[in-house]
Amino acid sequence: YRKCPKIESSAYLNEVWGYKLMNVILGCTRHIPVKRIGYHCHFFMQPNHISSHTDQPTSLLHWSFKLSSPLLHFLNFLSAELIKTAEMGVSILSSIISPFVTAIATPSYSRWSPCPGRIRCRASPGATHGTNEERLRRRDLFMNGAVVLVGMEAVTSSGVSVEDANAADLIQRRQRSDFLSSIKGTLATSIKENQDIIPPLLTLALNDALTYDKATKTGGPNGSIRFSSEIERPENKGLSAALSFVETAKKEIDSYSKGGPIAFADLIQLAAQSAVKATFLAAAIRKCGGNVEKGSLLYTAYGSTGQWGQFDKIFGRTDADEPDPEGRIPQWDKASVQEMKDKFLAVGLGPRQLAVLSAFLGPDQLATESLLATDPEVAPWVQKYQRSRETVSQTDYEVDLITTLTKMSSLGQSIYYEAYTYPVKKVDLSKLKL
Repeated sequence: YRKCPKIESSAYLNEVWGYKLMNVILGCTRHIPVKRIGYHCHFFMQPNHISSHTDQPTSLLHWSFKLSSPLLHFLNFLSAELIKTAEMGVSILSSIISPFVTAIATPSYSRWSPCPGRIRCRASPGATHGTNEERLRRRDLFMNGAVVLVGMEAVTSSGVSVEDANAADLIQRRQRSDFLSSIKGTLATSIKENQDIIPPLLTLALNDALTYDKATKTGGPNGSIRFSSEIERPENKGLSAALSFVETAKKEIDSYSKGGPIAFADLIQLAAQSAVKATFLAAAIRKCGGNVEKGSLLYTAYGSTGQWGQFDKIFGRTDADEPDPEGRIPQWDKASVQEMKDKFLAVGLGPRQLAVLSAFLGPDQLATESLLATDPEVAPWVQKYQRSRETVSQTDYEVDLITTLTKMSSLGQSIYYEAYTYPVKKVDLSKLKL
């Protein structure tokens, strides 16, 4: 861990630390934060081992666990079974773990080596004037492959530390995450088989989102473009194939969805995300002389895949019940640069975002950028992104495109964060064998 709370007579782990440690115990490899779990975690230290002037340890300290042998076997079982138990909304942590675990602080002035059953903390040399985060190094946790939450005050000795709704939070996050991964796989496979669908997919997402009107708080990426009266408008000419692609993908996705049909509003934006990723990957492959294996490796190593986190959270849009009003989207192939700028400004975007979304404005990105470059406000951004696309990582272009698409895909939307979740089969605790 990179952060450490302020060292006092007792070093209290703050709420975020508690979440991280609980995630480790639950065996959650997907880094799903546990929310609204009422417990406190303590690492107790003797006050005389703390400098009253610097608030940092004056020497190397380590904490030793006293564990009974049966607990070690139980912890191995716990990591595999606790998620299932959580489906019942029942916590067995407060009633089982806390009686077995104690933490005792003892000073040590000798150099340490890895040893099971200890958490070690050392002050960095010369860090007297630094922040608490800078003074303390990461803690190493060793326990025969099992990690223990030390000194856990299980809801101040409460019998139940996780309520039904709180256990559901964790389960629902996992359900949504798994469903989102499956959707991305379906879209990636379909797009790979039909590369020509990428430009209209991008424009479809753009035209569905830019119907947003700030004054009335209506429109936006709500899936209204699926209605025949809207998709047949002049500004949406040539997008019928993209809509058919989305409808076909929706049928496949709905066939394996356990939490109900996916909304067009979500699927249209996710299709644009997959299309953008496909263009990034294709660019990496071209830079590797057409070698798919090397290009994929290049994209994995240097691509901006980690920037999609916020976009993925916007999952749970609501479909519109009727088409959005006419006249909100210009015909991009006929519009002047000023008309494009005015439209983008109307929804809270500017020349920079207009330049980075050039691929969304028509099938020929270079032709669109040539037009945009005639405007003095947009031209610098066009040139910046063109230079960025020539680099190995094209970081500036990718990061700005992902950021802009994330903002565009959330215009005016209220996200329902329990969308696509479903009831789970309850576990009979009486059948669990230790």
